[in-house]
Amino acid sequence: MISEAIELIKKMEGLRLKAYKPVPTEKYYTIGYGHYGADVAKDMVIDEDTAERMLMEDLKVFAYNVNKALQSYTTVNEYQFGALVSFCFNVGVGNFLKSTLLKKVRKDPNDPTIADEFNKWVYAGGKKLMGLVQRRQLEATLYFKKAQIIDAGHHCNLK
Repeated sequence: MISEAIELIKKMEGLRLKAYKPVPTEKYYTIGYGHYGADVAKDMVIDEDTAERMLMEDLKVFAYNVNKALQSYTTVNEYQFGALVSFCFNVGVGNFLKSTLLKKVRKDPNDPTIADEFNKWVYAGGKKLMGLVQRRQLEATLYFKKAQIIDAGHHCNLK
């Protein structure tokens, strides 16, 4: 996956070396660059190298899911793929798979109205969040950056 997408995710997630719950009602804790799940304990503390490794492992999962969602539908360029992985990482695989954004990408990955679909995902708990507005703008900008088309089977190569 391209470095621009990884840097976008790191910037927007931020680095937290101690486990936390962004929202008290969350089922699990979060740590590192947005790593969330049952493997994160309440008092867990990690270092930056561990956070980096966790992110790369998480991105493999999200890249796989984006790749699978696009297979047999369309081919996207590396920037489009990176933007979709960032989006999926943030909203979750289930939401990504149900999104109109994905439907539009499958139909025509160069449809300019895809930018509008990114911008619909700026709410949390019914409130518009400026952090999500900024993230969606960055994802849409990355999505529409010009690049060579790459084969769908090669998207999961993360360093």
